[in-house]
Amino acid sequence: MPAGTITALRAQAKDPQRVNVFVDEAFAIGVSLNTVANEGLYVGKALSDEEYTRLEHTESSDKARHAALRLLEARPRSITEIRERLRRKDFADEAIEAAITRLNDLGLLDDAAFAHFWVENRQACRPRGIGALRDELRRKGIDRALVEATLSDEALTGGEDERAMTIARGALRKYAGAPDRSTFQRRMGSYLQRRGFGFDTIGPILDTLWSELKGAAEEE
Repeated sequence: MPAGTITALRAQAKDPQRVNVFVDEAFAIGVSLNTVANEGLYVGKALSDEEYTRLEHTESSDKARHAALRLLEARPRSITEIRERLRRKDFADEAIEAAITRLNDLGLLDDAAFAHFWVENRQACRPRGIGALRDELRRKGIDRALVEATLSDEALTGGEDERAMTIARGALRKYAGAPDRSTFQRRMGSYLQRRGFGFDTIGPILDTLWSELKGAAEEE
């Protein structure tokens, strides 16, 4: 759109929070009320090429920020998640980074808080071993040092051995019918490995549970 003078600012019929900007009597761009305020738009204001380009960038950043806020309404997200989702929506990198910076400044994007939320939620709803939690957080784009700092908080993660035993007992009925110890260890062991536990944790649990199953069978 060439430079010119704003000749009208008209609220959009379907969204009163947005305004159509007319330059030299021709529609130029639709913007949010935030953009109107931030750019100081008014009828009669002259826009240079540079000012119009800045207006486009401001509006794009505002759209990206609102798109990110809608994503955050569903659940907390990492910075990497937000960046990737906005890229899928075809926002320019400049607009994405401006939106992320703004949301970070407002405390709405915080990878440390997200990592804490993710682990706390997992342990409450779908417990995982440290290995699985580490992989999940890394896939969310959380910095390695922050991942390790989060997972070192035993008050948050709980005891690895105790958590693994709780999960194993919850699944015991499914594997209790194994015909022999080797089959039981393979099946239950694979299950616990998929939940992110290492063999050092799994081994003693398999021994304990097999002994309990054998003892229960002998009592019948």
